[in-house]
Amino acid sequence: MNQDAREFDLVLLGATGFTGRLVAAHLAAHYGEDSDETLNWAIAGRSESKLAEVAGALGIDVPMLVVDSQDADGVADLAARTRVVCTTVGPYSLYGSPLVSACAHAGTHYCDLAGEVHWIARMIETHQKRAEESGARIVPCCGFDSVPSDLGVWFLQREAIAQFGEPCQRVKFRLKAAKGTASGGTVASLMQVIEAARADRDVARTVRHPYSFNPPALRTGPDRAEPVWPSFDEDFEAWTAPFVMGAINTKVVRRTNALLEHHYGTDFSYSEAVLTGTGWAGRAKAVAMASGLNALMIGAAIKPTRYLLNQFVLPKPGEGPGEAARDNGFFNIALFGETASGNTLRAVVTGDKDPGYGSTSGMLGEAAVALALDTPPSEADGFLTPAVALGDAYLDRLQANAGLSFRIRN
Repeated sequence: MNQDAREFDLVLLGATGFTGRLVAAHLAAHYGEDSDETLNWAIAGRSESKLAEVAGALGIDVPMLVVDSQDADGVADLAARTRVVCTTVGPYSLYGSPLVSACAHAGTHYCDLAGEVHWIARMIETHQKRAEESGARIVPCCGFDSVPSDLGVWFLQREAIAQFGEPCQRVKFRLKAAKGTASGGTVASLMQVIEAARADRDVARTVRHPYSFNPPALRTGPDRAEPVWPSFDEDFEAWTAPFVMGAINTKVVRRTNALLEHHYGTDFSYSEAVLTGTGWAGRAKAVAMASGLNALMIGAAIKPTRYLLNQFVLPKPGEGPGEAARDNGFFNIALFGETASGNTLRAVVTGDKDPGYGSTSGMLGEAAVALALDTPPSEADGFLTPAVALGDAYLDRLQANAGLSFRIRN
């Protein structure tokens, strides 16, 4: 469908929520009146008064659209008016399906912060064909899960091909350090995944399958389900613990490889973990982290324990840290790659704000702008990953405007 006649370049849905406000602030700071790029954007949400409060607090004069994410007619009208919809209204398995359907049918590009494996897999199965036909590019996982992973591997492989003439056959993502508060929205999404997997065996299989995001004919490869216990990593000479976001990030990276016709290789292997240190101290920390994560997963699967966790322990959606805490956060990720010929390459991906809010809001905002303004790196439509949909232009935007850095380590 012709997007040139659309009223808006971009509409931010959920602008009155905690993360939505941060995304709106990012867009206002980088694409306001003084920007070299012209962005015709609007904010949307259920309450006109709250939208006006957001606009007033940010000092922006943009259109305000009142729409409920569960109103099928309302989101269909929204999708028809804009080239891109960027949404922070989650958990997406509860509140996101009508909008995805509307965008797929209207040929409207879409990005979100979803981390719910079963929901993303269901949306791909349900709407992929229609999105391809309409020309819509649907891009979930545009926050801390899974942009540093997907674009980090994209960057590493680009450099490996430039240096060695071949991609890395295996790549490891290792979280070295991070400071920040867990996102309430991410936690709520995780709880939805655990609850759905407990209630439905098919969902559980989708969550465990390492290639469940791949097209049906490409769901095989060397990787297995994510590890749940510590291990010693010879390439980093340190102990590792499971990374809670690995279950979603790894599937996104593998889908990128599949959509790129195995640009990383048919035998490409990818894993994620947290570095905990060396010696007995590193091992003890890895055991403690793995045990804590497994206890959380077990507790979240039991209804009374899940209630207590939600009420008294875990952060809630709509809540988040103050500006000082967001600005004082960071993350530091190490990537290791090895080609089939034995050449090795290391890269570092960093962010200068807390991963769950400060960095995530910048990643999502820049993804939406890239969808609206940049020439796509490929002609593919449908459900894409950040790397496939946005490519090097997005990598540049992340480094210029979102505080991320991608570099090769000498």
